[in-house]
Amino acid sequence: MVTVEIETHGCKLNTADSQQLAAEFLRAGFAVRGRDDEAMPDVFVLNSCTVTHVADKKARQSISAAKRRYPNALTVMTGCYPERAQEEIANLNSVDLVLGNRDKHDLVTTVAERLSVALTPCADGRDVIPAGALLGRTRASVKIQEGCDQVCAYCIVPKVRGRERSVSVEEIVATVRGLEDAGCREVVFTGTQLGHYGFDLDDGVGLAFMLRTVLAQTTMPRIRVSSLQPPEINDELLDVWVNEGEGRLCPHFHMPLQSGSDGILSRMHRTYSSDEFLRKVELVRERVDGCGVTTDVIAGFPGETEEDHEASVTVMRTAEFSDAHVFPYSARPGTSANHFAEHVDASVKTERAGQLREVSTASAERFRDSMLGAVRPVLWEGRRGKSGLTDNYIKVRMQNGGQRAGGDGLIEVVELDRLDRDGTVIVKAL
Repeated sequence: MVTVEIETHGCKLNTADSQQLAAEFLRAGFAVRGRDDEAMPDVFVLNSCTVTHVADKKARQSISAAKRRYPNALTVMTGCYPERAQEEIANLNSVDLVLGNRDKHDLVTTVAERLSVALTPCADGRDVIPAGALLGRTRASVKIQEGCDQVCAYCIVPKVRGRERSVSVEEIVATVRGLEDAGCREVVFTGTQLGHYGFDLDDGVGLAFMLRTVLAQTTMPRIRVSSLQPPEINDELLDVWVNEGEGRLCPHFHMPLQSGSDGILSRMHRTYSSDEFLRKVELVRERVDGCGVTTDVIAGFPGETEEDHEASVTVMRTAEFSDAHVFPYSARPGTSANHFAEHVDASVKTERAGQLREVSTASAERFRDSMLGAVRPVLWEGRRGKSGLTDNYIKVRMQNGGQRAGGDGLIEVVELDRLDRDGTVIVKAL
């Protein structure tokens, strides 16, 4: 049997795509190499990201390392990087086969043809990745929407992912049920513009409708929505969290800020102001008790002045995020911002990113500190259940290095007790 190893870089959309690839390989008669397998793979697939030049570099390093580790394996690069720069990837000595996002659906067939192996479809209906094959059995990403029509000035996603397309409610329900059968305990609904979900489906089908349907027709214990834009958040949507979704829809909202300067937001082609962003942060906290609010911020966008940067600092301090991903701006060929004048010096971008991270680190610690004494459900992860994640996205572990019976996949209500030196929250059983 031909064995495949899949490595995933980048966003949760790529994670969902890798899960789908693994399932397709399994159905075609391949074996998918688990994290603890000792056997060398016959095929190595890198599902790549290209959101920054750092992501490109990481992909090149990973595929080169794989070719050194597995000199006899067929090395395949797929994902967003080859979708943007297929010829560049094809010229790498470490890559044997290149397929972009638009060709991912042909990847299994193409690999089989390249290896001259016959596809032998499995008769056992394996539509879900088995435990340990790729992501373990605890959490899984489910793609509900693909592509983006917004075309932000800095973002390459519309070019590498295409226009917005929604996955049908029926297909989403079937996927979640399949993951339930595999023992998965949390699904993360992912896409680029989740709040636009359903615009291309029947009238009345939107994100709120889809969530209600999944809640009604599945028993998945935890459902997490990966990201929402500020204009997409309203009382109708939040009603799902506080009514049908209570106890199952995770109280965690990832809202990309990108900049706290209205001038920069306009230059980025974002569709909200800093005031609207802060109002939406306040709204979710008013409606959903104890929720975590996380964000993304870009430092040093072209034309960003010191005043613009200070506006980002101010908004981040006001919002008091429970966590934040801060990125120095990275020019991406094919985006409009790549052609902007007034690019910020690299050293200035690095300095500003560092200042924003300091603000983020302090607010994240205050959020975790505010949760101490609270009782919250934790999904334990890892073979021995040594660490876990609360419903509102706080990383925790048991006191005194304790392990949880049942380990990976156990959901347990615990008390958040104290902060460890590394910022992890130590919890104790009730």
